[in-house]
Amino acid sequence: MLRALEIRDMLLIDRLELGFQPGLNVLTGETGAGKSILLDCLGFVLGWRGRGDLLRNGAELGEVVAVFDLSAAHAAAQVLAEAGLPQGDELVLRRTIGTDGRRNAFVNDRRATAEVLRALADTLVELHGQHDDGGLLNARGHRALLDAFAGAEPLLARVRSAWAARAAAAGTLAEAEAALAAVRGEEDFLRHAVKELDKLAPEPGEEASLDARRRAMQAAERIRGDVARALAALGPEGAEGAMGDAGRWLEAVSARADGLLDAPLSALSRAMIELGEAAQGVERALETLSHDPHELESCEERLFAIRALARKHSVLADDLGDFAHGLRSRLAALDGGEGHLRALRMALAAADAAHAGAAAALAALRRTAAGRLDAAMAGELAPLKMERAAFTTEISAAPPGPEGIDAVSFVVATNPGAPPGPLNRIASGGELSRFLLALKVCLMRGGEAPVMIFDEIDRGVGGATADAVGRRLARLAAGAQVIVVTHSPQVAARGSHHWRVEKRVAGGKTTSRVVALDAEARQGEIARMLAGESVTEAARAAAAALLAG
Repeated sequence: MLRALEIRDMLLIDRLELGFQPGLNVLTGETGAGKSILLDCLGFVLGWRGRGDLLRNGAELGEVVAVFDLSAAHAAAQVLAEAGLPQGDELVLRRTIGTDGRRNAFVNDRRATAEVLRALADTLVELHGQHDDGGLLNARGHRALLDAFAGAEPLLARVRSAWAARAAAAGTLAEAEAALAAVRGEEDFLRHAVKELDKLAPEPGEEASLDARRRAMQAAERIRGDVARALAALGPEGAEGAMGDAGRWLEAVSARADGLLDAPLSALSRAMIELGEAAQGVERALETLSHDPHELESCEERLFAIRALARKHSVLADDLGDFAHGLRSRLAALDGGEGHLRALRMALAAADAAHAGAAAALAALRRTAAGRLDAAMAGELAPLKMERAAFTTEISAAPPGPEGIDAVSFVVATNPGAPPGPLNRIASGGELSRFLLALKVCLMRGGEAPVMIFDEIDRGVGGATADAVGRRLARLAAGAQVIVVTHSPQVAARGSHHWRVEKRVAGGKTTSRVVALDAEARQGEIARMLAGESVTEAARAAAAALLAG
């Protein structure tokens, strides 16, 4: 609900504080008094695009403040959350304009953009009038209006959920098809690489093991010749033979040497034992250093093959096993790809069928609701003196989507036999206003409705028709706050709260003000609207009768 509107130095208004109430709020006044200025100022603070010369002549800064009461579930809360603005049960919009034309906007005392103001305005206020080019006249919103009238929310949720599932299935299929196409392009490479890797079958750590074994064999090859020569030097043809000859020669003459050779013979015997042990050790070492030449060649061939494959595929040698597993998986995907695609296509077909079923049920509900809406409109148009006009809810096929398979538009024909067309192209100004009012009454539903503003929607009608307009505005106001700018006494008499917009001249300056009317002043204002400048007792009596009715 719009609780308060404060205006400072805007157009003809120097200072104005206006408190609105629930129900039907009526603004009246003579032509040119400034009623449209209030709407201009409200549109300014809501971020609507309007006139540019808003600053009052001679003022430095113009300002408009609008205060709304919000419930916790109000749609404005989501806009505030997305914009990172503070929330509460009160929403204060403030917008200023300076002499340089620069405009600044604030939401709950935090700076905001005009886009945020307009997003909030969409949840807060509906403006209806002869030149209204949005809201009910916007064909893009007709489907949502019909769905609300039909109570289609549960079915619509099913359709949206089915479409989301269908989109997910289509995305999965597209990804699988793209992946399979990419794998098909490298099929020859995959088969050759897997065959090559499977044939070699490298193991983690094998490269390091082969390299160590190769180095050991290469080292043994380099020292084995010296060890063999050393063994030959120690053997019978070398030191062992020479020492044996020396021992035999000394033993042959030791008996005639009077004991002089006993010690040398004993030392020589010990030396022979040590020499034998040394020869045995060298012989064992030579056996250890011995290897099959083919083993070194085989080791080197495998080591080089592993390293070559690692370079070829730009991976570490120890990662060749995992790399091969990945290639096998891709090849398996290729080999089983068609079967997988068939399963995904079946899943997509099932999702399409689920969406089609839900969309068909929603379409049937919409067509039934369209008939009820057309009948309701016929009932509303007759009291508004438009019984010859025809309102039709047209439903045509639309591409499948999250909102179903229907396109919806409201069309009218103002005369029998005339072709139907969009509201704003077929109806005249007065007819359009009444069409909009009737449509709004028919579409009225429970829940928290935005503030509805009707700008001279009763222009061009009077008498019983104006009374019918007033009654319908009062019906709307029973479930929402309605603000109406009117010249019709029949409409004004239906108001719950009444203000008169006045223009005055003081000190050579013209200003507008708004006066809240009590019961007596209200009767006088309605009498003025009935009689003009000269208010007669008959006009007062007629005003009293309207207020009593």
